Amino acid sequence: MARRIKLIWQSKLVLLLVLPFAASGVVLQTRWWEVNFWPVAVWTLGLSLLLGLAVFLLRAATPEAALSGAAITASLMYSTARFTPAEAFAYAPWHTALIPLLALFLLTFISTRLGRERKEKLGTAEPRQGRSAAQVTANLGVAALVSSEFAHTWLSGADWFARTGLGSAPLWFAAATAALAEAAADTVSSEVGQVMGRRPRMITTLRRSAAGTDGAITLAGTLAGVAAAGIVALAGSLALGGGKNLLVASWAGGVFGLLFDSLLGATIERRGWLNNDLVNFLSSGSAAAFALLLAALG
Repeated sequence: MARRIKLIWQSKLVLLLVLPFAASGVVLQTRWWEVNFWPVAVWTLGLSLLLGLAVFLLRAATPEAALSGAAITASLMYSTARFTPAEAFAYAPWHTALIPLLALFLLTFISTRLGRERKEKLGTAEPRQGRSAAQVTANLGVAALVSSEFAHTWLSGADWFARTGLGSAPLWFAAATAALAEAAADTVSSEVGQVMGRRPRMITTLRRSAAGTDGAITLAGTLAGVAAAGIVALAGSLALGGGKNLLVASWAGGVFGLLFDSLLGATIERRGWLNNDLVNFLSSGSAAAFALLLAALG
């Protein structure tokens, strides 16, 4: 019982780490854009709420999860809306993080519904009401945090990172996109592996294991995850203007995070020390860190 309570609080910890940051950022940024260029605020809030409503109506998330996702979407859209007075009429929402977020949602939505009857027999299918707020926040939270004003101000001012760049895109775009790429890769690899893969093997020992076991992977699932990470990374590089450097850094970061997630699952999560929400949060964090390191060294 004590272990179960501890694991539940890990999910609450993820919510507390992310949602106050995202919500306060949305409020402050809405006020700033409303004063300086109100169409950005209208587009951002409108599209974020529309996406949250669509996710809820498609039963991909609970009401709380859809609202949490909408807040994080708005935070990411605001943070990636590059604007100067000379560009006042050039703003377009499809040049924000909305595009990689849409790619992430479509990939995870399709993959979770692939072979649902088989997954229900295995007992590994996603609940009918969709993902919880903790699950959504665990997957999207790191992208929201690294795109916060504090994070990208620090990254822009840090000497090590200031010497590098991604063309016209800020360096932290790679971290945020990598975190989203990892979230897509993790879900797609797991869902596809259960349907199309053979009996999975533990990433640490390569021994065969039951489907749905923490840390167990399949070749089909892993390849699908790598492809999903690439699609989100490509969507991010096209939308955010980072070019090949952002694509490579975020794709590599997403794949690294996918493998790190399996490693955590096979070790710490299986022992009951961490729950799946915190593992997902840490894995997307590792993807962001790896992308930053790769971009800085490149």
